[in-house]
Amino acid sequence: MSSEPNLAGPRGPVLRRLVPLVALLALVVAVYATGWHRELSLETLIRHSEAIDAFIAGHRAAAVLVFVALYILGVVLAVPASGALLSVLGGFLFGTLVGGFAAMIGSTAGATIVFLVARSTFGDHLMRRGGPLTARFAAGFRADSFCYVLFLRLVPVPAWFTNVIAAVLNVRLRTFVAATALGRTPGSLALALLGAGLDSVIAAQAASYRACLAAGGLDCPIDLDPASVITPTLVAALIALGLLALVPVLARRVLLRRTAAEPERS
Repeated sequence: MSSEPNLAGPRGPVLRRLVPLVALLALVVAVYATGWHRELSLETLIRHSEAIDAFIAGHRAAAVLVFVALYILGVVLAVPASGALLSVLGGFLFGTLVGGFAAMIGSTAGATIVFLVARSTFGDHLMRRGGPLTARFAAGFRADSFCYVLFLRLVPVPAWFTNVIAAVLNVRLRTFVAATALGRTPGSLALALLGAGLDSVIAAQAASYRACLAAGGLDCPIDLDPASVITPTLVAALIALGLLALVPVLARRVLLRRTAAEPERS
């Protein structure tokens, strides 16, 4: 008799469902254990600025693709502040439009990967165990899922939260992708616009950094904090856009209530 495990048995589907999540978690652990996430920084840009500028000048299209791939990795691996940093750097390296839309594409692709992993791991399984109340909530969310996901993308909510919630509630893939792309566009363009105007600031930081190294300094910090570019005004504007995205949901609910109330009055 064969002693090989029977993956077709009751535990087979469970194991297959967990494979993407385990692979993703293993990758996250490996990245943080090796310290790779710390390389995604302004210091890295300044340290390799000459090589990066030369590569962009000679291979602009390939450089944009590399940037998008780095953004995807930053989202999938949940690197802190990577979204704001990369959106600013995209504008600095490629200009507002190219950098902003490249950041939006990377953000959307990374979010979609996390969404698919979460859906394959938790989606149907949690819905079956959730009971009728959870099923009604999920149905209500899916009825206006585009607006809800768009709202969550515009307001300052952790990206992983939106990815997982949408996956657990079984939002359709094309709805998730479309709402994520649209919701990421304003913030990406705003940060890229800011990055496009940081030439002199980053040049001054680069000169200061190199002077510190030339003087034998071992700890030469970069004073520009990418998180500081997310001003209260920008956050307020994105929240206002998010609330605007909920207007169709509210209007539809009001219309349905009025339609349901009309037969009772007649």
